[in-house]
Amino acid sequence: MIKPNLRVVVLISGSGSNLQALIDAQIPNLDLAAVISNEPHAFGLERAQRAGIATAVLSHRNYSDRASYDADLQRLIDQYAPNLVVLAGFMRILTATLVEHYRGRMLNIHPSLLPKFQGLHTHERALAAREQEHGASVHFVTAELDGGPVIAQVRVPVLPNDDADILAARVLAREHQLYPTVVQWFTEQRLALGADGRAWLDGAPLLHPQILM
Repeated sequence: MIKPNLRVVVLISGSGSNLQALIDAQIPNLDLAAVISNEPHAFGLERAQRAGIATAVLSHRNYSDRASYDADLQRLIDQYAPNLVVLAGFMRILTATLVEHYRGRMLNIHPSLLPKFQGLHTHERALAAREQEHGASVHFVTAELDGGPVIAQVRVPVLPNDDADILAARVLAREHQLYPTVVQWFTEQRLALGADGRAWLDGAPLLHPQILM
């Protein structure tokens, strides 16, 4: 029996390097239906167009409040009838209404070992805290900023001569391995957000995030 394609909409704000990782991964039965950006000049839009993926821009600057923007964003996303929404460097805090609409169908990647360093400037904060290890996490999106159940992580060492840019580059390279892996778990119906609010993988709740080596 042939599995139907899983339709994915990717939201971006910038260069779209994690989008490119998803394009390059060529995940079986995954249809990258559209890429949406809140920034009209985001380079990720060009990446999508080169790959033949539909693109759309919805600038938040045309809205006076977050709720109105998210209502239109939800309508735009739903035009593509996605099974999964992937946040790939989408630099917007989403309203609880929008997040709930995609409950269990929205993933985010965050450049820290959550629950450490939620929010911005994660690499600078990891260095300031003298962390020996840093990394990235993929989680289901909930109304709490970077607070949804973590599915999987990659870890990198913090080296003596690291600055924020060097550390960020090392983490980003591993993000490009992490995100396609987790998205593929979803396409294979191995991954779900349980009624208990935890991430489930292969029919069992994840007590700890999966660590990708």
